Amino acid sequence: MDKVDYIVVGAGPGGCATAARLAEGRPNRTVAIIETGSDGPDLLSRMPLGIAGIVPFKSERNYAYETLPQAGLGGRRGYQPRGRGVGGSSLINAMIYIRGQPQDYDGWEALGCDGWSWRDVLPYFRRAEDNARGASALHGSGGPVRVEELREYNLATQAFVDGATEAGFTLNDDFNGETQEGVGRYQVFQEAGRRKDAGTAYLGPIGSRRPNLRVLDNAQASRILFDGKRAVGIEYRRGDATRRLYAAEEIVLAAGAFGTPQLLMVSGIGPGDRLGALGIDIVADRHEVGKNLQDHLDYTILVRSKAPGLFGFDLSTLARTPGGLLSWSKSGRGFLTSNVAEAGGFLKTRDDLDRPDIQLHYCIAYVDDHCRKVHLGTGYSLHVCVLRPYSRGEVGIESADIRQAPPINPNFLSDPRDLDTLVEGVRLAEKILGTPTMRAISKEVLYCGLGEDEAKLRKSVRLRADTIYHPVGTCRMGSDADSVVDPQLRVRGVQRLRVADASIMPTLVSGNTQAPTAMIGEKAADMILGANRVREQLAA
Repeated sequence: MDKVDYIVVGAGPGGCATAARLAEGRPNRTVAIIETGSDGPDLLSRMPLGIAGIVPFKSERNYAYETLPQAGLGGRRGYQPRGRGVGGSSLINAMIYIRGQPQDYDGWEALGCDGWSWRDVLPYFRRAEDNARGASALHGSGGPVRVEELREYNLATQAFVDGATEAGFTLNDDFNGETQEGVGRYQVFQEAGRRKDAGTAYLGPIGSRRPNLRVLDNAQASRILFDGKRAVGIEYRRGDATRRLYAAEEIVLAAGAFGTPQLLMVSGIGPGDRLGALGIDIVADRHEVGKNLQDHLDYTILVRSKAPGLFGFDLSTLARTPGGLLSWSKSGRGFLTSNVAEAGGFLKTRDDLDRPDIQLHYCIAYVDDHCRKVHLGTGYSLHVCVLRPYSRGEVGIESADIRQAPPINPNFLSDPRDLDTLVEGVRLAEKILGTPTMRAISKEVLYCGLGEDEAKLRKSVRLRADTIYHPVGTCRMGSDADSVVDPQLRVRGVQRLRVADASIMPTLVSGNTQAPTAMIGEKAADMILGANRVREQLAA
């Protein structure tokens, strides 16, 4: 019988962090990580600007899901690119290093998630981090996750920062520092001008990994195996063969906000009425599996510009690509090191708020609809998203076959407060774009122009807004009986099964989700091993 001590399903940031920490320290402790995609980043994944060639298309690196038609978005189907391979979505995202706000985690604790306050999670953020700025009370050094400044920022990025301060917003050189509010440049998951994905960071390059850590790539986990209520193994498909792997200790699911609830449901853990209708044997009737889906809805202001160095569909962009590829491959320098979303900000839509409620992503590219729509010329885009949406959606299943994509319903703008906040956020973005500095590099605003009346702007939001790729919450953590996992990340109703990915978040964090998801994996490993090495290290 093929058996290891621990099985981790899914090699995104949460899964990679969990597997790596479980495997370290004791060579006789065996860990296997099962991942649907392939092992090792390819050229486009390593190259930061390569995201423009990955995000728009379905491929071996991108599931490229679509949502159900969204009533709040005029009946449109949304687009949901998700990473596939060892590294998960850290292979295809914009590499932005954001933890969220301390109040996010204190809010988790207030909801009954004991041990998840800001004070509790900060040591795990610090342990994961290898920040180029060095160690401090809020930052770590020497961890597996490299965090750096972009090697080369575009001149138009500095124009955005200058324009934002000109508009009256505070300059912030560290969004993970004492305060998140303000505008500035983002730090990124990069090392020497190359993407530092979670697989490379935590598991290491192929051929140099710990011998007690097995990576089963190109392996589709099809269901969890149970002995009564005890999770004992995983059935998976690799090539044409169906195989089984058993766990002597525990199984950890880290397949993401869509994949984890889907695997639970096809394995018999979920809403009993739905599972029964599909002929799935019920192991645990858990009606909240797949519920509580939250995501950052984003509206893009697209501006044509002739500022030097901006990207778009024109001859200047194409002409500099061969030289840029040579510079990047030889020295990790040049415009291909850009993550596109080079700067941004966290702002309040009302003066009476105690913390920012919107986030800006300033992108040095004239791209539209997730890079799927082409406009002639070059320019930039300014993205506005609601940090803590009220709308809630769900992920379901339509078949017992894990290979069938799950129906995804974010239910965007089902709560009218989200539209109100997004519109106010766009008004703040317009304030920045209206400054002399930004007007100097701007030529034409597409779609809804600056200063449009309220009705037209609200219509434009419904016609054009979509995700900025942060789905969470579908296996909600809590202390109440209805929660999917308890604060120890154990799946309720069964034994020896945990979840360690963004699906456990009871509420969405105020920012990008890669760093918080890796933190969840770090903390999960300590919970599983019954140790708290972080506090021991800090006390030493």
